[in-house]
Amino acid sequence: MAIESSFIPFPSEIVVPPAAYKAAAGELNVFGVVGAASVGAIIGALINYVISYTLGRSFVYWFVETKFGHLCLLSREKMEKAEAYFREHGVSSTLVGRLVPAVRQLISIPAGLSKMKLHVFVLFTFLGALVWNSILATIGYVLHGVVPKDQLAEAIAQYKPYLAAGGILLFVCFVGYLVYKSKKK
Repeated sequence: MAIESSFIPFPSEIVVPPAAYKAAAGELNVFGVVGAASVGAIIGALINYVISYTLGRSFVYWFVETKFGHLCLLSREKMEKAEAYFREHGVSSTLVGRLVPAVRQLISIPAGLSKMKLHVFVLFTFLGALVWNSILATIGYVLHGVVPKDQLAEAIAQYKPYLAAGGILLFVCFVGYLVYKSKKK
């Protein structure tokens, strides 16, 4: 979750629902899952906040234009969109922005650039992450009631070759997209 909330794109949907599924099976505590995910979100968000707060706008815009920034799916347009969202919605955007895909990853940067007070930032980030992680945990928890663990394992085993092929295809498409974008520039 810390990775997902920093500038590295990693979807929280991969972590929280399966953990909540395990919680429904009695292997984990669902409140622990939501709490740990929310604390992880704060840690990742603080990385973006501190970098942008201390190093400033010129560094942030330089970074998003680097090859590593592009590999992290960052761009000047995304940063400008996140800053505009922050300007339009103010400090509450750190709460609401946690619920918006693509904005969730970047909303901490304009908060740092605007020198938002740290305690307000942490509070709003935590509340937004708590809501988002609760939604994801509910999905995973309810899924356990719909698809029992023994059937889930059978379904995964049955569809494993297709899932693997799909994963490989998505990875190849992603790498192809990155190469296309870099060649286009």
